[in-house]
Amino acid sequence: MLTKRIIPCIDVDVDDDGNPAVYTGVHFEDLQYTGDPVEMAKAYNESGADEFVFLDITASADGRETMLSVVEQVADEVFIPLTVGGGIRTVDDIKETLRAGADKVSITTGALERPELINEGARAFGSQCIVISVDARRRYDDEGEHVLDIDGESVWFECTKKGGREGTGIDVLEWAAEAEARGAGELFVNSIDADGTKDGYDVPLMRAVSETVDTPVIASSGCGGPEDMHEVFTEANADAGLAASIFHFGEYSIAETKQYLAERDVPVRL
Repeated sequence: MLTKRIIPCIDVDVDDDGNPAVYTGVHFEDLQYTGDPVEMAKAYNESGADEFVFLDITASADGRETMLSVVEQVADEVFIPLTVGGGIRTVDDIKETLRAGADKVSITTGALERPELINEGARAFGSQCIVISVDARRRYDDEGEHVLDIDGESVWFECTKKGGREGTGIDVLEWAAEAEARGAGELFVNSIDADGTKDGYDVPLMRAVSETVDTPVIASSGCGGPEDMHEVFTEANADAGLAASIFHFGEYSIAETKQYLAERDVPVRL
């Protein structure tokens, strides 16, 4: 059985002085300063993390490129697989991000607005480099293609773009299947509803995506501790669990999380 991956993530923006900084928020809003991206990357590289994710969280909304100079500095400190996302819209953007030191690119808005980008990226650099990030939110109407019964309510999941700021009307499960068919190597599934709450992952969302595709699914948003990772691995069959706040603020370490999972027969790399 393949081991489950534990992945810390930093959300990077520019501060009031124009310097890169890590921020943590709730529901993609109310961002609070958390630390320096390069120093945090170095710490996570030494912590036993399986991979590391760097997201430039306002690049797409602001219509600017990813801060590649910072990516280069982070890549110099990280010797585990590095995924970088934010503002990637073209094959050239993918190329420049990989050249800066990323092993994979995470694409959200650029792929939703031009799905052919997935095909082009996979063809040029290999599917293993192309991670499609899905920023999902719950909808309680009948406009979705796949309506689920969740706790007695009819729910479907909508893809959003530009850092969760804009809805698209696209059903998450339809988009996941299309992204896989176009050559995505992984799906990075974020829940806007669960983001920053520490109330646990949106397990129905993660389960629905995992059951729709064969592509590995990275579960993100809402992790409050190792027990939430255990739940998303065992109840939703996620391939990786991503977390931010619990690691950033020292509530749990990577080692503690892996030990908790290993003691409960979840395969992890110790």
